[in-house]
Amino acid sequence: MISNAVLLFFIIDPIGLIPLFASILSRVEKERRTKVLVRELVFALLALITFLFLGRYVLELLHISQSALTIAGAMILMLLSLPMIFPSIKLSMESEEMSEPFIVPLAVPLFAGPSALAMVMLMGSGGSENGVGSPETWLGSVCIAWAGAAGVLLLGERLAGRLGQRGLVALERVMGMLMVAISVQMFLSGLTDYITSLPKG
Repeated sequence: MISNAVLLFFIIDPIGLIPLFASILSRVEKERRTKVLVRELVFALLALITFLFLGRYVLELLHISQSALTIAGAMILMLLSLPMIFPSIKLSMESEEMSEPFIVPLAVPLFAGPSALAMVMLMGSGGSENGVGSPETWLGSVCIAWAGAAGVLLLGERLAGRLGQRGLVALERVMGMLMVAISVQMFLSGLTDYITSLPKG
């Protein structure tokens, strides 16, 4: 449970989301920002739980193997980790004109992004090394990761003030390097699962 929760926390990357969330919420009235943030975090949790329990049925419907999903998740995770290491690659949300966000873009795709949704689908389908377990274990992992990431975002302004701009950048790059290593391991695991599933002879 804990290992999956830590992995999902890194994938969500709440440290890297702090500047994006602050920029988008700056258009919201100051007295409503916390309420809006909490609402969006709840929506993100609902999205993660939905994909956790219904994702495997989607895979079966689309005839997508667990190894394919693992490799796809690794590729998405690798792509999302690159902006954390190389600051010149940035996700721009300036086209979002809504004064108060609603589900998009804070809940989805920023918090519950493609890699996070792929990760919970893997957990729910038992397709990762740590994915085998009971539904209660999977739900516990998602809730722990969500609570940790939500706590970081709720304390975002204070955390940014304590660490400073350089501290945030340094921490984000370290998390980016960890995510690259995780994505490579996911890719190798998916490739190994695919090779072993091939008919012998």
